[in-house]
Amino acid sequence: MASTSKAISNSAHQQGQTCIAFSRDGKIAYTGGLDTLVRIWHTDQGEDQEPEAAYEADEGITAVAAAEGCWLSGGHDSDVRKYIPGKAQFDGLVTSTAGVSIRCLAVDPSGKRVAVASDELSVKIVNLDEITNMVVLEGGHKKRVRKTTWHPSGSILTTSGSDGTIVAWNISDTEAKVEHVIDGIIPEVVDPESPEFMHDCSAVWHPSGQYFFTASRTHEIVAISRSTWTKTSSLSDPNIVGATTALALSANGVYLASACKQEISVWSVQTKRVLWRHPGTPNAFTIQIAFSPTENLLAWTDTEGVLSRWRDAIPAGSPDPVRQTAASSAQGTTTKRKSTPPLWGEEPDADAEGGDPYGDDWIIDDLGDGMEDEPEGTKAMRAGDRFVKEMVSITKAQPAFQPGSTPMENKKRYLAYNMVGVIEVTDQDTHHIINVEFHDRSTRKGYHFTDHFKYDLGSLGERGALFACPPELDHPAQVIYKPYGTWSTQGDWTYTLPKGQRVLGLAAGGERPMRSLRDPSSSGGDIQGQGNIVIATSSGDLTFLSGSGIERIVLGVEGEYVTMAAAEEYVLVVHRPGATTIDGSQSLVATLISFEDFQVLQEKPLPIPKGHTLRWIGTTDEGAPAIYDSAGYIHLMIHHRRPNRAAWARLMDTNLLERKQGKDESYWPVGLSQDTFMCLILKGRQEHPGFPRPLIQELPVRLPFRNQDPVDSPIEERIARERIHVNLARDALGDELTSPEIDKREVELDKQLLKLIQASCKADKAPRVIELVKRLHFPNSIAAASQLAGFYRLIGLQERIEAIKLWREQNATPAEEAREGRQGFAYEDAPLARPKPFQNFNPPPKVDRPGLARSAGIVEQTEFTASSVAIRAGRSRAPQASASRSTSPEGKRKRDDNDDDLSSNTFDVEVKRRAVGESDAVVPSPKPSACITIQPWHA
Repeated sequence: MASTSKAISNSAHQQGQTCIAFSRDGKIAYTGGLDTLVRIWHTDQGEDQEPEAAYEADEGITAVAAAEGCWLSGGHDSDVRKYIPGKAQFDGLVTSTAGVSIRCLAVDPSGKRVAVASDELSVKIVNLDEITNMVVLEGGHKKRVRKTTWHPSGSILTTSGSDGTIVAWNISDTEAKVEHVIDGIIPEVVDPESPEFMHDCSAVWHPSGQYFFTASRTHEIVAISRSTWTKTSSLSDPNIVGATTALALSANGVYLASACKQEISVWSVQTKRVLWRHPGTPNAFTIQIAFSPTENLLAWTDTEGVLSRWRDAIPAGSPDPVRQTAASSAQGTTTKRKSTPPLWGEEPDADAEGGDPYGDDWIIDDLGDGMEDEPEGTKAMRAGDRFVKEMVSITKAQPAFQPGSTPMENKKRYLAYNMVGVIEVTDQDTHHIINVEFHDRSTRKGYHFTDHFKYDLGSLGERGALFACPPELDHPAQVIYKPYGTWSTQGDWTYTLPKGQRVLGLAAGGERPMRSLRDPSSSGGDIQGQGNIVIATSSGDLTFLSGSGIERIVLGVEGEYVTMAAAEEYVLVVHRPGATTIDGSQSLVATLISFEDFQVLQEKPLPIPKGHTLRWIGTTDEGAPAIYDSAGYIHLMIHHRRPNRAAWARLMDTNLLERKQGKDESYWPVGLSQDTFMCLILKGRQEHPGFPRPLIQELPVRLPFRNQDPVDSPIEERIARERIHVNLARDALGDELTSPEIDKREVELDKQLLKLIQASCKADKAPRVIELVKRLHFPNSIAAASQLAGFYRLIGLQERIEAIKLWREQNATPAEEAREGRQGFAYEDAPLARPKPFQNFNPPPKVDRPGLARSAGIVEQTEFTASSVAIRAGRSRAPQASASRSTSPEGKRKRDDNDDDLSSNTFDVEVKRRAVGESDAVVPSPKPSACITIQPWHA
């Protein structure tokens, strides 16, 4: 019979696996999904509510549970997290598995212990008050554990495994042991990616503790007796055909809810018949279903990520699903059990009895004082004792990844996504369809092809596309390179790895094309070549190949490979030389290797904050290495062309973007330029882009400066950012002094600096002006700064600026100093020549010792010394010469014959200053070569 009430639905999570759990008071429902979110829903609010969300998980959520004083979540990131009840406030880690996915969390009836099932063969039981106290159940399953549930007494734990067995563990004694193994009831599901793996196979215990229900492999709901561990009855309906995907019992055990395909059914446990039905979400099946422990409410989640809440699922006039009634008490006989000793050896209090929601007439609290609240003083003491409460956890190592790649989702994924183009993959079950598209279609032509090897790695370079497939059975791992445009008939080539090895990473580098690569050329094509290829293998090496497939060298990786990216001249390889640290650091190191001679140009640790991971590496338009981490920071390697002198500059903090304020969004990097960060916008906790392909967004790059001056701060940031890129461009000049492009950029820098100088002069900040003047590049700019100081009547400051200008004119320019620095770096890092012993017969090199040099006098040459007679004589004749010149009638001076003699006289003699210690010979005073005769004057 269909129910008269209707369920309300909310889109809670993305498509895929979901989970749900009610709080112990029934006021909150927690839901989790593959979007890494746990949403907190208030059961008394309608479908228009905006739930709070917990964002701490790194991967999809697979299990949620409510305990006494907290709620828990676990997922594919291997961590079990604890939160404040009813809030998204993180309260610490409970436990962690060895890098495998968590499948189920089950809290015992007292709310003090949690059983953690994962892809491991063991199950952990953790005390939530003392998380260092842990019991591990081993030896029960041969394959991963899917579900786990508690007996109402808390003395038995049942686990359901992928091997098709249900194991009952007796944990009433100090040492847990297997009480019984039930085989042949639930189906065996090995593949965790199959839809059947998400079906509920748990043992749902009746509150009486005498039996439990489970979904059998014959599509029935069977009851298993506690006393004999055998099947006693089954529930079936002719209108229900197919596998049961979810089960749940009401709080008093009167009703059983089940899900099959797109329908929810409510059974009577006593009559074993379906009482009410409710349709589910179309084209989806329910994964988990739950009754509220305190009210008439049934809720479930499905593969479409929809949360459905069926209020008043049990119509009025029927037995209540919460209160204890005659119908519920008739389900079994009253059972009295002895007190169960605590699992960790503490003596129970014989006089204390815990509360029981089902009444004290059918079961005794066998946990002693486990349900009593802990005294406030003890809580405070434990909260302050970090050595007791905090669990020691080793940081999970970040696995190898390919930049720009995404996982397979809905049979589609990206193998590469960068500023060159996109590689899209569509899974057709038996094969893949590879689609390669480029952003600039005038340079390269897109294409698609059928992939029977199912490539799982790809790299899109300037000269070609690179693909790799994993090994499978007798087929070894292979790498195939497809150049974009080639004049030869055989452009593609394949590189096969030895058996047992697989490809961890790919990188395709090369020069940017000077012309279009769309069409083959019969005249020889582009002579720049087909780029460079780097392959990282599982044997711990980097294989370098040319674009034509020639093997060049094999280098060993000093640690664990993580990722890499190639540019025109080098490849940037990120690896982990050792282990992660206990405080959350990934300990990653970036190595810059030259394609020309395989030199290690730089080797720098990555500046990733503790507790965060590397998300992307790539290169800017200028060819500088750049990285992006999960904290939202973009770092740029400055001075990467200077061997062993590079540094990581924090170029941008995406958390400070104006568009992000008040929004829950993140960014997926695609490329980086001087002023723009190209990325894809991800909403919520989405970690990678989906389909259809989103548009690339351009965000402004801003250095994370903390100065908040509304006038000077933007100019200072623009100058500092521009100076970084000017220095990068100058490092690429080699022996050249400068270039027109650099000169133009430095002129713009000086204009910005002059704005700051004017503002500082106006505010009478002389030290700031002097510092800014020293940063100017050209003498004309310094002269303009001097004029600004004079305009504001800062005479002393103007004199200092003139002194700086004079000093700049007498010394090397900044461009010359930069070139000398580049030459000095090349000299310092030149390989040392190893001389042959006893083969050097040259004289020893001269050692310059200025302190032992012989002192010499200094003769100052002025116009008043004897050696300057000729100069004085020439100057005396100058008025006569000028007077002897005649002028033309038009007012123009005629050329005189004596003009030629003036160019060879002594007017061009320069007076030079000599430093103390110069060894130049002193010029002797010239002696007169003729006598001067004085003749009498005749009237």
